Amino acid sequence: MVYMGPPRDYEFYVATRVLIRSFIRLQVDADLIVIASLDVPLRWLRALEEDGAKVVRVENINNPYKGQQRFKLTLNKLYAWSLVDYDRVVMLDADNLFLHKTDELFQCGQFCAVFIKPCIFHTGLFVLQPSLEVFKDMIHQLETGKANPVGADQGFIGAYFPDLLDQPMFYPHLNGTTLDGHYRLPMGYQMDASYYSMILVVLACPSLGIQWHENRRQTLGYAAEMPIMMIQSVILLGIITMTRLARPSISKLCYRNTDKSSSLMQTGLKFIAIWSIIAAYIVPFAIIPRTIHPLVGWTLYFHGSVALSSVVINSFLLPAVPLLVPLIGVLGSLLVMACPWYPDGVTRALAVFGYTFCYAPIAWGSMVKVTARLQVSLEKRTNFPKFG
Repeated sequence: MVYMGPPRDYEFYVATRVLIRSFIRLQVDADLIVIASLDVPLRWLRALEEDGAKVVRVENINNPYKGQQRFKLTLNKLYAWSLVDYDRVVMLDADNLFLHKTDELFQCGQFCAVFIKPCIFHTGLFVLQPSLEVFKDMIHQLETGKANPVGADQGFIGAYFPDLLDQPMFYPHLNGTTLDGHYRLPMGYQMDASYYSMILVVLACPSLGIQWHENRRQTLGYAAEMPIMMIQSVILLGIITMTRLARPSISKLCYRNTDKSSSLMQTGLKFIAIWSIIAAYIVPFAIIPRTIHPLVGWTLYFHGSVALSSVVINSFLLPAVPLLVPLIGVLGSLLVMACPWYPDGVTRALAVFGYTFCYAPIAWGSMVKVTARLQVSLEKRTNFPKFG
């Protein structure tokens, strides 16, 4: 399913193409259908068709639920029930990563899904039997307000099939027989990344992320992101060079050493310096394309942080090493998380917490040194050129 509206449209478009091409590589025995809203760019649709998918264009289904913007159009997946040319449909979210061929899912019954949470099934992957009667009934419930308002596609579909938890587990027959009825799918068909590396966004599974990007490298590639990555690298390198060359000139400027510089001015400049340091670590996240390979993305992030930090270092004559300690800490945390020798996610989480505990005093010490040096620079007025 592809639609426009949320801020990450392009990312999910890329994910859809990677998913389609991965199915082609796995040689799945099924048609690949993309349900696309009418406002999806035609060039995207042509690319999806070239990848091997059939595109079905649809009008957006009005979502009566008031929730997060990114779930506004997820009810478009109800169109899967309108694909009556097929006996079974496996509906997928674009951000799935398939590790093996799973054609046996087409043997499941009229509706099958995975319970990731104890009592709530997930709608990132489910099996259904298309039916115009079911599709019309769903739309009617949405339009008349009869649907249970518990939120987006997962809440609506979950309320439409309330007894799925009581249904038997699906196990495919060796003779390929198609089953009737509703079934629960084993959790292995819809494993969330958190099950690999234990909760917390900071611990989102690095191994699966690398595997997804390796899948993309082998299928779609990164040609679309290369120009902007090269441009950003050149600009950041230029910033480092210019600020370094300008430092001698800054130190030779004529400064006044009178009492006319008020404490208010010093406080304001100190505020600017501190926020400039913080921005040096935050801004790179905003400018780096999110669809590039994580190894390249983190390299570009460090490049950007060093470039912006160099502006602060040379403008306020601050020590470089203490100012870059947080960057070294980020690199260390990535290495700790990416270590491939953890036996399970719990061990990984404990290792990260242990690293954070040991690194915290170092970060605090560097912050104290930078703050003290900044105060000395302000008092000596070595940073402020003469005005007027």
